[in-house]
Amino acid sequence: MQPLLAIALLTWKAAFRFRLFLVMAVLLLLSVVGLPLLIKDDGTARGFTQILLTYTLGTISALLGLSTLWLSCGTLARDIEECQMQMVVVKPIARWQVWLGKWLGIVSLNAALLGLAGACVFALLQWRATHLPADQQAVLRNEVLVARGAARERNFDQDIEARTNESFRDWKEKHRASTKDEQTEVRKAIHEQVKATYQIVLPGYQSRPWEIQLGLARHYLHGQPLFLRVKFNTADENDTSTYQGAFRVGVAKKTRLSQFTVQSMAPNAFHEFQLPPDLFDEDGVLTITFANPNETALLFPLDEGVEVLYREGGFALNFIRGLGIILCWMALLATVGLASASFLSFPVAAFFALGLLTMVLSSGTMASAVEQGTVAGYNPEKGTSGSSVVDVVAIPTFRAALKVIHMAEDYSPIDSLSSGRSITWSQLAMAFVQIVLILSGGIGLFGIVIFTRREMATAQGIS
Repeated sequence: MQPLLAIALLTWKAAFRFRLFLVMAVLLLLSVVGLPLLIKDDGTARGFTQILLTYTLGTISALLGLSTLWLSCGTLARDIEECQMQMVVVKPIARWQVWLGKWLGIVSLNAALLGLAGACVFALLQWRATHLPADQQAVLRNEVLVARGAARERNFDQDIEARTNESFRDWKEKHRASTKDEQTEVRKAIHEQVKATYQIVLPGYQSRPWEIQLGLARHYLHGQPLFLRVKFNTADENDTSTYQGAFRVGVAKKTRLSQFTVQSMAPNAFHEFQLPPDLFDEDGVLTITFANPNETALLFPLDEGVEVLYREGGFALNFIRGLGIILCWMALLATVGLASASFLSFPVAAFFALGLLTMVLSSGTMASAVEQGTVAGYNPEKGTSGSSVVDVVAIPTFRAALKVIHMAEDYSPIDSLSSGRSITWSQLAMAFVQIVLILSGGIGLFGIVIFTRREMATAQGIS
């Protein structure tokens, strides 16, 4: 470990020598203090959270991410270009130790900056919360400054797939002369129709029950209030109307019952309602029934339409675990930057790393292209897609890239912290395994191999 720590210490010294640490510390503190001053919240717990958690943590992540890419590309590429690395590699230290030492120095630097900024966010959050109205402070303590677990209905993917296959087989028997493209489109339409039967609640007081299993959490939820979180859509994506909803929680003659009507709910938005305690049965099943009194059908998405939130722990540890996941992201960016600098000059390495970051930020566009099966040949009016030579290469590349990107994107601590969701130790461990060990490990191994085989003198044009 001594060679690694020596290289890490040299990386720290370089960061201080070029004033990087001080400049980043000032920028992070300005973002933490400045954003709440420049952007005023609306006096509600949600608006307060949006400013002091979502915006500040997002800005901190962006600043640290860019500085990490710049430092990781520069610290290795500049050492090679300025002939400093040639003086290091002739000493009794392996090149992989040089590479890992620089990575360790950058990650520890990020940890210090992230800890400083996180402590300021936490302190400012606690202080500013005391200035909210009493009712909003209660909402903040119960719905945001807390670690809440979530329970949803069981997964219906297998049922939907089975019913889709059955209906599709019946259709093929009646249309034996259909082409492959027709079969693909019909199967997709059948799948959406079957899925809709699980999501849509028809108008005219038609109802739909959700049976939500609380699992082991039922043993410590007696006497504690739960929170019902719902989201629905309508056929019109730009619908600005509001809708009513009649809820019944519990089962008659089996559990306690709670019934209430909501007069105004907007589509495409989350709504939370506090439920009385002890409405679930002895098996931990909470039954929620929604009746639709409107004249329009409402669609509750299977993945986020209806869920139950319950308290699992406090905010402080949840916040620390969230910062831990952000640090995992920074470790991945440090690996990308060092790997790029292992075989490219500083400007090219920085450009390459930023290009990869841009591709990650464009994952939504890539997902749309993969879903449509084409890059530019989709016709939204007909719902059909063309094909080109570019699609043959681009679509498989996008599909593989999305699988890699989702390994890091699946963990979003900022969204979880802003909504009071629990970030468990197991989630933090999985983020470390997938982002640091698997993704960073694979990219880092590539960078180390390239750096080990690189001819330092040849890189400078010395014969």
